Amino acid sequence: MQPDLARLNVNLASAQASATYKIMDRVAARRAAGARIISLSAGEPDFDTPAHVCDAAIEAIRAGHTRYTQVAGMRPLREAIAAKFQGENGLDVGWQDTIVCTGGKQVIYNALSATLNAGDEVIVPAPYWVSYPEMVQLSGAVPVIVSCGADVGFKLTPDALARAITPRTRWLILNSPSNPTGAVYTRDELAALAEVLLDHPHVLVLSDDIYEHLTFDSAGFHTIAAVAPRLASRTLTMNGVSKAYAMTGWRIGFGTGPRWLLEAMEKVQGQQTSGASSISQHAALAALNGPKDFIRGSRAVFKERRNLMVSMLNETPGLACPVPAGAFYAFASCGGILGRRTAAGTLLATDEDVAGALLDEANVAVVHGSAFGLGPYIRIAYALDTESLRQACQAIRQFCLSLKD
Repeated sequence: MQPDLARLNVNLASAQASATYKIMDRVAARRAAGARIISLSAGEPDFDTPAHVCDAAIEAIRAGHTRYTQVAGMRPLREAIAAKFQGENGLDVGWQDTIVCTGGKQVIYNALSATLNAGDEVIVPAPYWVSYPEMVQLSGAVPVIVSCGADVGFKLTPDALARAITPRTRWLILNSPSNPTGAVYTRDELAALAEVLLDHPHVLVLSDDIYEHLTFDSAGFHTIAAVAPRLASRTLTMNGVSKAYAMTGWRIGFGTGPRWLLEAMEKVQGQQTSGASSISQHAALAALNGPKDFIRGSRAVFKERRNLMVSMLNETPGLACPVPAGAFYAFASCGGILGRRTAAGTLLATDEDVAGALLDEANVAVVHGSAFGLGPYIRIAYALDTESLRQACQAIRQFCLSLKD
């Protein structure tokens, strides 16, 4: 009898690959075959990393800062992170209360893998970032999906939270501004959620603040540990340099929370990857300590792009798109075109069919909303130059106009 060499870890076997990266792989394949694709699928700014950040990385290389750092990050960067949490978010933390990881995703994964056991539950409001439930499952626990539709602004309500909590609940994951919807929780909304959480002291809170600097109009940014200081002792606040500083490829995320949790996360990281790239850490230090005026400029550009996208999508028959308050995503309902056929004869039975047909027939890449836990929607990232966005919206409109009953 031959051994089953391909036998996988049971938690991995039940997990799904990232829908976003699967779309990106299809885009790469189509482009390699000669197609001109406008990709609205990747969640990363199209701006260059600021020059002073790149200069700091080059100087770090030349100065020989190319060796291992402490697992939790080099102290100067951790001091800068603590200062950021103090000054921008009103959190009373010191450098020892921080951790640096290889991207924000590792901050989250370290925390979940360090604290979850079989049978534990994690509340994940939907729509959600595609990796949340998969990371929960990879950690051996159960994601409890709470649907938060357009009628509640794609945000978790106190009543829905209270109904979802059980004795097995270990974490609640909050993301504001949201990927994929751009929804932003107000201070009052976070305070109302906090009131529920205060009645359930066994529940930890993971606040994913990676889009903190991308809010528009009158929407302000608030983080739950600052809104409700009594929750700070059981809240992990995650952030990073990827979105605000256009540093996705540098892979630096960071967090702050109770020291028992940070110590456990450091133990996981020490046996997994060790410290983050030393050069990237020096770059992140320059980003946090350097000028930040470019953030205001990029936010203004994203707002202009948002307004263009929402306007053109809402002028497209069969689509409906609410105005997102933050991040750089539009989450458009495509329910009005389901059940119809494309010019090539493809039946659009689901939002995944819509996303696939847009790529195959309109050369526009988007991600289907059901991958984020709520359909029928499509997520459109407007982190692309204005002319490309205009062309993409025109192609989407023409696609919708060509549909047949």
